[in-house]
Amino acid sequence: MRVLHVFKTYFPETQGGLEEVIRQICRHTRPLGVESRVLTLARRPHPACVQLPEAEVYRHRRWAEIASCGLSPAFPASLRRHAAWADVIHYHFPWPLADLAHLIHAPAAPALITYHADILRRSPLLAPYRPVMHRFLSRLDAIVATSEAYARTSPVLRRHAGRVHIIPIGLDDGPAPIPDPQRLQSLRERVGEGFFLFIGVLRYYKGLHILLQALHRMDRTHGGGPRVVIAGSGPMAPALHRQARTLGLDRVTFLGSVSDADKIALLQLSRGIIFPSHLRAEAFGVTLLEGARQGRPLISTELGTGTSFVNAHGESGLVVPPGDPAALAGAMQRLEADPQLTRRLGLGARARYERLFTGPRMARGYVDLYHRLCAAPRGEGP
Repeated sequence: MRVLHVFKTYFPETQGGLEEVIRQICRHTRPLGVESRVLTLARRPHPACVQLPEAEVYRHRRWAEIASCGLSPAFPASLRRHAAWADVIHYHFPWPLADLAHLIHAPAAPALITYHADILRRSPLLAPYRPVMHRFLSRLDAIVATSEAYARTSPVLRRHAGRVHIIPIGLDDGPAPIPDPQRLQSLRERVGEGFFLFIGVLRYYKGLHILLQALHRMDRTHGGGPRVVIAGSGPMAPALHRQARTLGLDRVTFLGSVSDADKIALLQLSRGIIFPSHLRAEAFGVTLLEGARQGRPLISTELGTGTSFVNAHGESGLVVPPGDPAALAGAMQRLEADPQLTRRLGLGARARYERLFTGPRMARGYVDLYHRLCAAPRGEGP
């Protein structure tokens, strides 16, 4: 079976949670007989086709970006060509250009979408786009949500509830990755150990400004507290650096983008994962899975999305109200002060990961859905 994945960004140019989800789907469906391609945009698409272990990646130049929507005049015709190769087209939402291209060309292959998150940012373009979005979603054969919670709380998914399937995100199974000893030592010398770790793209909804407020609060009320390491780059980076300087924080380290090997070493050195997202644009939280796989306790916020499906309060970590620096500070202080609790929650996170969030489990869900789409009469869904 041949599956075409469609999203606005992908490796090797960008590295984020959604790109990692696509990679994991491609990687784990391959042993089940699926050949994958990824169709995407890039700022410098040279070469135009990149062969990665999980898939061939076909890239077109991103000419512009409006409200986080990558634009390329070559993309719609390219979608039509690649759709002719595919048995199934697998879109990843949101990317409005893909919606329009699908409506224009109406590919013959069955199509589904993984609905990763609602579009929440206010924009004058949202009102004219909304009818296009719903028309696109209504034309698809299936819609996948990554958690029951998100399907239940998304107004868009509730409108299309009859075609929504739940397939949680998964990562590689087996033992937690072991970091390279030299890399581990190098990072230990640079950032120490026993810190709380954030990994991800520095976006507006990640709540990192609230995390910095929590560190400042601990400085004022307790004369200090745990260290935090922030690994990642993104549009909020300059503002966060300025905020840290203004608050005089010396217990936070910004590492910028890190390699997969560095990520594994940082997870090993960390006390736990801190995930302070404060808006429901955070639909799941792949970083939480990465921490759980490594047996680290998780601190996240209650958004009514998949984050509290990944992190069950009292089982795999602590869940606090969003946008609350005091609660975030309290959760970090609680884990720092109680090694026994930290260890218990870390073991619980790993056990929950093994039970619910492995890549093979996710892949079986998608492959089963692919086959049902191919077997069903067009327009009737699985």
